[in-house]
Amino acid sequence: MAWRCGHASWYHWLVATGPVSFEVVPIDKPADMNVIIGQAHFIKTVEDLHEALAGVSPHLRFGVAFCEASSARLVRRSGNDDELTGRAAANALAIGAGHSFVILLREGFPINVLNPLKAVPEVCTIFCATANPVDVLVAVTNRGRGIIGVIDGSPPTGIEQDSDVTDRRSLLRAIGYKL
Repeated sequence: MAWRCGHASWYHWLVATGPVSFEVVPIDKPADMNVIIGQAHFIKTVEDLHEALAGVSPHLRFGVAFCEASSARLVRRSGNDDELTGRAAANALAIGAGHSFVILLREGFPINVLNPLKAVPEVCTIFCATANPVDVLVAVTNRGRGIIGVIDGSPPTGIEQDSDVTDRRSLLRAIGYKL
């Protein structure tokens, strides 16, 4: 059943499809490992993401997993590190959302790979790119599962003071991201 409401120039469709539930799926990874979670739309995604990552640095270690949404509906996987590839596949299977992907990284950082990943034509969105603990919020309907957001890290404890600004700027220069 569907209802249409709104002005002549735009409409919202309210669709009654049955019950919806939500699951929180924690990402299983050690603290020294970065994770990127996103959504794409085609079976060749896993190979294209692999190629994008491999082109960034010969030192980057990674594992990629992609959940198919039709046909065989397998978790496709690739990478240059067996541990990372296995963990990425296990996390993708736990999320279980069609067309979602999980990338795990070592010896490199998300900031170094995000633009090449976003340039992959079938990538629709990136939900997070972090070394923090991550929980994935998954909506579950009769049709399947979909990522609706992520919880990345912990909430803030306050607003930075002038000394915190100085510390942040010093850190960025110390690790080579600012001159």
